[in-house]
This record gives sequence, structure tokens and C-alpha cells, in this order.
Amino acid sequence: MSKEVIATGKAPAAIGPYSQGVRAGNLIFTAGQIALDPATQQVVASGITEQTTRVFENLKAIVEAGGSNLGRVVKATVFLKDFNDFAAMNSVYGAYLAADGEAPPARTTVEVSRLPKDVLVEIDLVAEV
Repeated sequence: MSKEVIATGKAPAAIGPYSQGVRAGNLIFTAGQIALDPATQQVVASGITEQTTRVFENLKAIVEAGGSNLGRVVKATVFLKDFNDFAAMNSVYGAYLAADGEAPPARTTVEVSRLPKDVLVEIDLVAEV
């Protein structure tokens, strides 16, 4: 199976040896996205709601650059710095991945001790093209 690198200026540039996303067959796999503003490469506001919103805007840009959309996401993995932020993250998550009665994707959510740049949330997606 061949793989095609997905890159867009509408999401933060990769800060290591990885791709923003990869398309393999009819699937798109995104790299984990944190709350970086693609224009400045800096972390956005410190609240979980603002950070989760920025994460989903980054993910949306990558998935769309790969020829799909958030409505075609089949799997999400969420990494939270503090599980007490779950409800606020979940509210934003639902607005992006379960809007208008769409069936939400499968999801794994875990609490982790630390995330890059000390952000509060990191999310990656798998979407069908």
C-alpha cells in the first residue's frame, strides 16, 4: 500500500520527523494535534475549551487537505493532561464530531502526565476518504 503525505499551511507545521497527516488507501491518519496557532506556531490561550477548539480547527484543516471532512472520522484518540477537563473537552468534541445528530466516531480518551509544550489536550483522528 502506498502512502501520501498530507501537508497544509492551515495547520501547524510538523515540529519533528513526522507528517501532519498521511493518506493510505481510503484512510487518513492525522498526527496528534495540540493547540498551536498555525500562523505563529505558538500555543493558544490556556483554557481547555479554547485549546480543544484550536486542536479541532487544526485537525479539520488536515483532514480536508487530504480530501475528506470531519463527518467521515471513524476513530479519535484524545489525550488529556487532567481528566477533570473531560466535560469541557467533550462539549467541544461533540460540536465537531457529533454535530447535527451524526453518529460519532469510536474514541479512546486517556489522561497523561505531560503533553508537548505543556498543553492540556492532544487529539489524533482516522478518517475515511
